[in-house]
Order: sequence, then structure tokens, then C-alpha cells
Amino acid sequence: MRGIGDRNILDDFCIKFSSIVEKHCKYIVVSGFVAISSGRSRATEDIDMIIERLNMINFGKMHQDLIANGFVCIQSEKPREIYDYLKNNVAVRYTLKNSPLPDMEVKFAKDELDMLQIQSRTKLLLTGIDVWFSNVNMNIAFKEELLKSDKDIKDAEHLRKIYPELIDEPEIREYKRIIREKRL
Repeated sequence: MRGIGDRNILDDFCIKFSSIVEKHCKYIVVSGFVAISSGRSRATEDIDMIIERLNMINFGKMHQDLIANGFVCIQSEKPREIYDYLKNNVAVRYTLKNSPLPDMEVKFAKDELDMLQIQSRTKLLLTGIDVWFSNVNMNIAFKEELLKSDKDIKDAEHLRKIYPELIDEPEIREYKRIIREKRL
């Protein structure tokens, strides 16, 4: 098992990318990396991030800041094209220049459920990295109610085990209800 607080290439990549994005908007790291950075040992090559919806001008500034710090977008070099993907709820991927892995999959918040995730974001001190994560209870609800793959169920079990003090079953049930209403 990965030691909690042990830094690796994914952690460093996430910290660098997030510190740039944070200058431009609110964001959250979601999905598998929440469990992985909390000590779960499993492979991944990408990190998932949801950001607030930005207008083209503000997105362009963030994109230029990412480029100036060594990141490239896999889909396009053109900010307008990248923005159009995001605006149409299509994720884009950024990597470090000359390094195809790892990558950050970035999406605009697409509905009030994503905005709720951003509003309830948290820093998980146990991870040893200074980034904003989705709320643990929300992450568990998504993994158990919507995603449901074997790895997602095991991620949820890990989060329940590693963060017992944060687990709020009525909150998880409410998030699951909202997921059923908005996404299923």
C-alpha cells in the first residue's frame, strides 16, 4: 500500500497543475486520485478535475498560464477550440510538454451537482498534498451510486476506511438521491 504522504509523480503533477488553475478559478480533484492520494494502491495515469465555468477571456488567461508553466493541451493548441470543447461538456487533457503521462482531465462544472461539489470542496491533510478535493462523502456517493465499477467500489471502501471521522451516512444518502435525480 502506498504510504499516506509519500509523494510521487502524480502528486507533484497535481500540485503544479492545481496551483496554476487556482489562480484563475475554483476547482476540485475528483474520482480515483482522491483514493490514491489517500493511500490506496492502484494504478492510474490521469487525474480528474472539475473547474468552475469560465468565460473565454478568463479561460484564455488560465490556458496561457498553463502553457507558460510547461503544460500542453492534447486536443489542441488553440485556446478557442479548447474552450469550445469545455463549453460543450467535453473534457480536455493537459500533460507536461514532451511527457504524455500523467495527464489532467479537465471539465467545466456542467450542472448544480458539480457546483455543489465545488462548493463543498475540502483539503485532505492526510494526503500530504495541498490541493482541493471533492468532499469525501460526495466522492463515495458518486462511486457507489453512479460509477459502480469494481475499482470505484474499492475506492469508496478505502475512503470509508481511511476517513471514518468524515463519513456521514445521511449526507451520502442525500448525495446519492441528488445523483439519481440529476444524472441517472
